[in-house]
Amino acid sequence: MIANPTIPTSAGAVSGGVRTLMRLEGAALFFGPSLFYLISDAPWELYALLFFAPDLGLLGYLIGPRTGAITYNALHSTIGPLLLAAAGVILLWPSAGPIALIWLAHIGFDRVFGFGLKYAAGFKLTHLGRLGRDMGNSHSD
Repeated sequence: MIANPTIPTSAGAVSGGVRTLMRLEGAALFFGPSLFYLISDAPWELYALLFFAPDLGLLGYLIGPRTGAITYNALHSTIGPLLLAAAGVILLWPSAGPIALIWLAHIGFDRVFGFGLKYAAGFKLTHLGRLGRDMGNSHSD
C-alpha cells in the first residue's frame, strides 16, 4: 500500500491545506489585534515590551519537555488573552484590553511561522507539524 503524502504521520499534526488555513488564521490573529491596538492609542512601547513576553513559557523546558509543553501552551493558547480581556471588561481594568491584544498578536505571529501548541513528546512537535528543517512536512524522520 502506498502512503498518502497528505496524511500526517505525526499524530495530531495538521498538513496540506488545513495547515495553510491554520497559518493564515495565525496571520489574521496577528494583524487583527495589532490593528485594534493601533487604533486604541495605547503606547507602542508597551507593545514592543510585551510582544515576546508569552515566550517566557519556554523556560519550562529547563525542567523538562512535559513541563515545557504545559507552560508554553498555557501562554500560547487564545484562552488566556480572551479571559484577560473579559476580566478587564467585567472589572473595569482598562489596561487588560491592550495587554490581551498584544498577547493575541504574539500567538498569531507564532502560528504564522509554524510555532503551534507543543506536545509533551518534544519541543519540535506541534499541532501545526514538526519544527525544523522539515517544517513544511509533517512526516516523521
